[in-house]
Amino acid sequence: MKLSSLLKDAAVSKIVGDTDRDMKGICYDSRKVKPGYVFVCIVGFETDGHKYIAGAISAGASAIVVQEGAKLPDIPETITLIVAKNTRQVLAQLGASFYKNPQKKLKIIGVTGTNGKTTVTTLIKSILEFEGKTTGLIGTNANMICGRTLPTERTTPESLELFELFHEMVEEGVEYVVMEVSSHSLDLFRVYGIEFSVGAFTNLTQDHLDFHVTMENYLNAKKKLFLQSKCGVVNADDKAGRSILADSVCPMTSYGIDSEADIKASDIRISARGVIFNICYEQKDYTVRLGIPGRFSVYNALTAIGAVVAAGIEIGRAVEALTFAKGVMGRCETVYTNTDFTVIIDYAHTPDGLENIIKTVKEFAEGRVITLFGCGGDRDRTKRPIMGKVAGELSDYCIVTSDNPRTENPAAIIEDIMAGVKETDCEHIVIENRREAIGYALSFAKHGDCVILAGKGHETYQIIGKTKNHFDEREVIAECLAAMKKAEV
Repeated sequence: MKLSSLLKDAAVSKIVGDTDRDMKGICYDSRKVKPGYVFVCIVGFETDGHKYIAGAISAGASAIVVQEGAKLPDIPETITLIVAKNTRQVLAQLGASFYKNPQKKLKIIGVTGTNGKTTVTTLIKSILEFEGKTTGLIGTNANMICGRTLPTERTTPESLELFELFHEMVEEGVEYVVMEVSSHSLDLFRVYGIEFSVGAFTNLTQDHLDFHVTMENYLNAKKKLFLQSKCGVVNADDKAGRSILADSVCPMTSYGIDSEADIKASDIRISARGVIFNICYEQKDYTVRLGIPGRFSVYNALTAIGAVVAAGIEIGRAVEALTFAKGVMGRCETVYTNTDFTVIIDYAHTPDGLENIIKTVKEFAEGRVITLFGCGGDRDRTKRPIMGKVAGELSDYCIVTSDNPRTENPAAIIEDIMAGVKETDCEHIVIENRREAIGYALSFAKHGDCVILAGKGHETYQIIGKTKNHFDEREVIAECLAAMKKAEV
């Protein structure tokens, strides 16, 4: 594609050099540059792409996109220099042009919120496939195209990879795309230029303040989704949801349990097997059955129902489809142990998420609720004591351990958590090594107890320093139980 065509819709302020040249690709990682590529300099959290211009040119880049005011090395006259106010925005625009605007050929449903995004997108995908729709999924656990699973590194891919995914989906005949839309992606232009058929909001609780600094900034990032959506589906029981509804610029459908809403749930029955509840929509009543326990599952189901109805699916069919929907790996996932106690793995890594899973388990646990958890390093420190207090107030016993410590001292993270745990009367123990902590939890559990392993969920690794170490809690559980059995012989 000619550089001039790539730049046709891009918000650039200055071009120096030849634009009548064929471009073979686009890249923002200098290590992946090939001859004939455009290299886009992105200012990241750990480094600045402008530092790698020389390396990109050596690798064969023939055009460089830089941000206004950036310090630049000497750039040969043979290289086309493109200057922009926001290179992240331009990256999205170039990606869309290069892949021939695949987003315009898809019906895209975006789901944002602190908790529930992965489950909601999976439920929406289940309903659409129940209706015979070809569907793509983009999210935390995986990216999927017509049932084929692709690896994923972040909740919402960088814009360039996102448009490449859209292009591949179009090539494979996908009609609907269901995707998680993180607050980071909205603030960092990863979804710039996408018009969502439906935008959906789950809830807003404390998270990511290391990035957003304030809850107001966090909410304002979420609101951006609805500036890019044809219509919205929003939780009316959530304070932030009500703010989104009040500021709406697109048609909105509300849902809730306690508030007046377009889709309202009532008569909720929760068991270890799942939830059954009634909903009223347009003066008609429906009974919803979903095999995932917990009050939060009611909210997730309501979000999914609202989203697909807004997308044109008949509500009765959506309700029927949820009867057959499966749970999501790492979300209230019961692990088979062949013991007289229960082990549940959940991704809960926020105060609200931890509260939800413990309260859910307490609804069906016959014995004690034993909660094992930690907090991630290099992330919002202020939520650590809050999570400690939540776990201590709601659990019968707490095991405080490591999550993904990253470059922080695990002991320092645990100290922050313990400030909250010590405000409660809950019995507890600190075991820094997560593998040892899991082994202790399993040996400590008795008949009827429920052990919650919170924080890792679907993750099959633990990040220590900057290294991802293989760590699948399902495997760890099996190994610990085998060792316990062997010790009994």
